[in-house]
Amino acid sequence: MTTRELWQNIMHYGEFDRMPVIHWGGWEETRRRWLSEGLPEDVSEHEYFGAQPMSAGVNVNVGLFPPFEEEIIEETDEYRIVRQSDGVVCKDWKGRSCIPHYIDFTLKDASGWPEYKKRLQPDPARIPEDIEAKICQAEAADLPISVSTGSMIGWIRNWMGVENLAYLCYDDRDLLAEMVDTIAELVCWGLDQVLPKVKADMGWGWEDICFRSGPLVSPAIFKECVVPGYRKVADKLLDYEVDLYLVDCDGYIDDLVPLWLEGGVNVMFPVEIGPWKADPYAFRKKYGKELRVFGGIDKLEIAKGPEAIDAEIARRLPLMKEGGFIPLPDHLITPETSLEDYKYYLEQIRKLRF
Repeated sequence: MTTRELWQNIMHYGEFDRMPVIHWGGWEETRRRWLSEGLPEDVSEHEYFGAQPMSAGVNVNVGLFPPFEEEIIEETDEYRIVRQSDGVVCKDWKGRSCIPHYIDFTLKDASGWPEYKKRLQPDPARIPEDIEAKICQAEAADLPISVSTGSMIGWIRNWMGVENLAYLCYDDRDLLAEMVDTIAELVCWGLDQVLPKVKADMGWGWEDICFRSGPLVSPAIFKECVVPGYRKVADKLLDYEVDLYLVDCDGYIDDLVPLWLEGGVNVMFPVEIGPWKADPYAFRKKYGKELRVFGGIDKLEIAKGPEAIDAEIARRLPLMKEGGFIPLPDHLITPETSLEDYKYYLEQIRKLRF
């Protein structure tokens, strides 16, 4: 059974005898630690660990096109203030991994939307010139093939900031719905450029619209304004017999899971355990096999050494055996994790047999 077949069988509750061994990555500080502990600098991490990437992507650019011109507004030894390619002005600290400080937004309300809407239109220049070569590479990689489904609201939050988005939800829901629909239409156009040429295994979207106690928008507004965008994209995927639609969303996602399912999203990633104690078992009990989980291994437990790692894997074994669950650390590996402990974790996943 190839790795791609294994992935499909697990996600469709078929026959399988093992789990894929997947390496996502770590913080830059983590890599520096691992280099000091013996990680070779001239070998790819996937090769060194004997692990695979999450997927092979074949994508059309469905983001802002053309992007805004990047501009350095201020720079010191400690930070840079820049206008990014998405029009957002932020302060980015040098030499440390942290969230930038957002200062100003080009898109604040309806007056700024036309400048963004014109950058969210179909254009043949969005299609990579080497798309055929990328398809050949993806098909030869023995990995699940993913296609980008963009972001229905996470991008909008990035472009506007949380406060402006909150006001928009109150003042002009019709505009929010229009923004979502504009993105969804562009994503569907992008899928039409790729999916006639390659058999994909899943759509892959991104949101990060939740924090540690819940979503940044109310479930009611999410249902009214955002779910129709997912549904449109999910139906397009189904037109090409792609029945898995993954969304990458950090934070406490529980309140949005039923709405994602309503919109056709049926794979949650990375299902962060962390301080908010996400529970893949609770998801399975509540939603059955309709919902799949990709992730769900507490990365903080890996840093505690072999005994904690064994316990973390053991408590996920029933889900692994049932299917619809592929183990992966629930986010990038932190610098507290030694190279040896991370290698131990991967080796225990590699040894699993069912």
